[in-house]
This record gives sequence, structure tokens and C-alpha cells, in this order.
Amino acid sequence: MTPPPTAAPALPAPVAVDPRPTRDPGTGRRTHPATGGALVLVGMLLVALNLRAVVTSLGALLDEVRDGLGLSGVTAGLVTTLPTIAFAGLGALTPWLVRRVAPARVLVVAMFALAVGQVLRVITDSALIFVLTSALALSGIAVANILLPMLVKQHFPHRTGLVTGAYTMALTVGTTVAAASAVPIAHAFGSWRAGLGVWAAMAAVAVLPWVPLALRTRAAARRATPTAVVATPARVRPARTRLGWAMAVYFGAQSLSGYAIMGWLAQLFRDAGYQPESAGLLLAGVTALGVPIALLMPTLAGRLGTLRPLVLGLTTASALAYLGLALAPHGAALLWVALLAIGQGAFPMILTAIGLRARTAEGTVALSAFAQSTGYVIAALGPLMVGILYEATGGWTAPIGFLLGALAVQTTAGMAIARPRYVEDE
Repeated sequence: MTPPPTAAPALPAPVAVDPRPTRDPGTGRRTHPATGGALVLVGMLLVALNLRAVVTSLGALLDEVRDGLGLSGVTAGLVTTLPTIAFAGLGALTPWLVRRVAPARVLVVAMFALAVGQVLRVITDSALIFVLTSALALSGIAVANILLPMLVKQHFPHRTGLVTGAYTMALTVGTTVAAASAVPIAHAFGSWRAGLGVWAAMAAVAVLPWVPLALRTRAAARRATPTAVVATPARVRPARTRLGWAMAVYFGAQSLSGYAIMGWLAQLFRDAGYQPESAGLLLAGVTALGVPIALLMPTLAGRLGTLRPLVLGLTTASALAYLGLALAPHGAALLWVALLAIGQGAFPMILTAIGLRARTAEGTVALSAFAQSTGYVIAALGPLMVGILYEATGGWTAPIGFLLGALAVQTTAGMAIARPRYVEDE
């Protein structure tokens, strides 16, 4: 790996940045390095609101969807695994897309695919078409997952923690609202289709800020002088580094538990005796309590010299929550929900770490793509294995044991990424 030509960590920007990373992703105009563009920030927050709603709304209505489409337990596990499969496969292509197409134009297509996919999947009676159109919707999320850390590094390099906290909080709010309201909306309209399809409107709104930015990008490209020469960055390859693999394993293990929780926690509480509405609210409670955690965690991660205390603290909370769900899921449900929310703070922490462990925008998008795409391959095992173990045993002891094993792997990888260093240096 060729190291950055400057030895000063504080001055990475002149190195290895193509025309898009040095400019506003929509307008092509240069932005202030500390503040970025207001429209870019608004667009990022609207995109973040959509990044999990399509998943948690399905988790809250999984029983109704299984009955309506005739899905088996294994097929339902496959449906809840689909997000991680889509994120892994399409997320890996995002750096290639960004090198050829301005991020604003990519996000227009991504959010449009999310909106259309959500509409199409609720108007079909075919399980196969439901899976395919869900994959279309999730493809838009897969691309946005990779782009947001890059946009933070590119436009808000001196406010990484604050902006990462803002968009992860928006992501958490969208997740919470979808989980809490999917069942009431479905009951109000008399169909699970309404409970899933309503979120297409939110995705359509997220397209709006990126359309003018994409148009300005096109105009700026036409005005560009053909003789302009821009330095081409050295390609960053996280797959050749220990840090890249440690980040991927940590991201994968925490996503494995996160998607298993989103897909199956409501079912666990239903089995424990809660009504569907209450089970959906308990699922929403995990994400609702995660809102302040999502806002504060990036700031904490950015200020600490090492991530070790955060890694160990998050592991402890998750372990206690899993044991509680196995032993007393009904008696102390609110306590387990609170501990799960703390444990899920691993997600905003690792998103922040992606920016902290790269010097440049090129390094950030490469590390983001590798950690997330590889991580989601690992995460795909979560909902699927929980579904298989749940159907095979008829209970939750084996699925929770599996999640505890994944937590041990997560902790080991977390200790490896705790020490400050940069992927470009490796």
C-alpha cells in the first residue's frame, strides 16, 4: 500500500481526491471544509430516515405477512435475511459507482428504487415477487449505507462525530417510527399491506433534495474545461489490511444481532404473551431508546483515545439483555429492551470508527464499502439462523445462545479496532 505523500495526518485532503470528493456532490461547487452544504446535510438526514424503516416495519408485521403470503418459518427467515444479502452484494459496488457517477445522481436512483420497491411488494400475492421487489427496495438502501460515511468525511471533516451522530439519530428515528406504527397502520386500514407500503412516501420525499443537486452536477460537468488535470488517488484496498478485516468482522457481528433483533424480537415477545401491538411497541422501544445513544455515541468515540471502554460496555449490556430474554422475557421486558438499546450503540460507534480509521475520502469510502459489504455477508447468518433454530426447537433458548456466540466474536474484533490507526498506513 503506498502511504499518503504527506506525513501530517491533519492534511490529507490535497492527496488522492478525485473531482467529486473535492466538490459538493450535487452542485460541483467547492464547499467549506468545516460546514459542507446545508442542502447536502438535509438530504443526508432524509436518506437516513429511510435506511431501516423497510426492515423494522416487516419485523413488526412478520406474522401477518407469513399468513398472507403463506411463508414457512425458513422462508420467513430468508425474507428477514434479505436486507443483509442486498447490503453485502450491492454495497460492494458503490465505490465503483462513485468513481463514475456523482453521489447526488446515485442517491436519486437509490431512493427512487427504494420507493418503487416498497410499492410493488405490497400489491402482489406472490411470495417470489414479494422477495424480488423487497430486494429492489433494499438495493437503494445498500448504496446509501456506503455513501453516507463518505459524505460526512468529504463535507464535514472537522465535525465527523456531530454529523455522524445526527444522521444515525435520524436513522434511529425512522427505525423507531416504523416499528411502532406499522401494526396500528395495518389495523387501521385492515391490511398488512398498508403497514408496509406507507413508508414508500417517506422514500419519495428523500429523493427531493438530491434532484436539484444532481441537475447542478450535470451542469457543472458540462462547464468543466476539458484540459483540467486532476490527481488520481492511489487505490485503497482494505481487504489487504488487518484493520479492514477487523472492522468488517465487528460490523458484521453487530449487524447480525441487530437484524436478528429487528426481524424476530417482536415474535419473541408475542410468544411470551404480549399482544401484537405491545410486541411492536417493545421492538420500537429498542430503537427509541437508541435515539440519544445514536446522537452521543459518535461524539464519545471521537473524543476517546481508545474505543476499548465502549466496546466492553456495549458487550456487557448486550450479554445481560440476551440472558434476560432467555430467562424472563415477560417479567422484565422493559429492562431487556433498555439493555438491548445500549448494546445496539455498537452500530453508530462502528460507523464513526470508519471515518476515524481513514485519512481521506477515498480511504473512507473504500473502508466503508469493504466493512459493510463483507460485514453484511456475516450478518446474513443472523435472521436466517434464528429462524432455523426457532423452527427446529420451537423456543428461544437456542437462537439466543447463537446470538451470544456472535457477541463473543464481535467483542474480539472490537478490541482489535480500538487502537487508533489508519487504513491507508497499512
